[in-house]
Amino acid sequence: MSPTFDVALVPFEAARSELHAVRETVFIREQGVPASIERDALDPLCVHVLARSQDGTPIGTGRLTPERRIGRMAVLGDWRGRGVGEAMLALLVEAARVAGWPEVSLHAQASAIDFYRRNGFLPSGPRFEEAGIEHQSMHRALAGPAAVEDREQATAMLLGLIAGTRRTLRIYSRELDSGLLDSSDVVGALRRLAVRGGETRILLQDPDAPRRALAPLIGLSQRLPSSFLFRAVEDPVDLAYPSAFAVNDADGWYFRPLGHRIDGEGRIDSGPRARELRNSFDPVWERSRICTEFRALGI
Repeated sequence: MSPTFDVALVPFEAARSELHAVRETVFIREQGVPASIERDALDPLCVHVLARSQDGTPIGTGRLTPERRIGRMAVLGDWRGRGVGEAMLALLVEAARVAGWPEVSLHAQASAIDFYRRNGFLPSGPRFEEAGIEHQSMHRALAGPAAVEDREQATAMLLGLIAGTRRTLRIYSRELDSGLLDSSDVVGALRRLAVRGGETRILLQDPDAPRRALAPLIGLSQRLPSSFLFRAVEDPVDLAYPSAFAVNDADGWYFRPLGHRIDGEGRIDSGPRARELRNSFDPVWERSRICTEFRALGI
């Protein structure tokens, strides 16, 4: 099916009226942002993206500011949930990469945090109010891996990996990472991956701990047995492996040098490191035993 919209970088002066038409509808009329705040002196200095429907009607906007920040992301109501935001964001991220920026940041409205997490952005700092709306500062590394320093960032990184998985997600964990792999956001994302035909392979060093804790992923795997596969590491060399990681079958990975800690680093778009981790995972998977005890657990 041909796309129903087009997305392109546009010069501000030539597209001023179209950009403002979308932003006025979304920010000023819909969200009540004062016009004096919505329109600022940065506009002529920014790189702008504009989405248009097939008949040429403007339906979405976004911009890159000189402060290396993405902003003014707006999509008309009838077009939300149809991939317009993702397409605009991808084009802005690529423009920032071409410009040589090491990272790009943004202030996400609270209602859009999940959208940005799925697209590789990590939260930083507390939430704050801007133009009367709750926001969260977020950033995405472009030139190297992003540092993951706390559970919120770990969750965001994992959600980005799950969203980018084409068919198979691989997870190497000590004991199913309580507080991360049992969070409602992550479990929900893994369920959605399963529903769209994806498979999650999980290697565990200690399968008894999550079984005793009634980990929600075990229950989910019983309902969707063809989508969730668990194996237990038994080789002494494998059991001595100190790290933990998740890697998808695209270019995304999240690596923790010490598996009992949450801090580490990751990216959603680094192919060589992703291939390295998949090549590390697969031989261990082949020589590990199937967790048949998970199938028998009645929850």
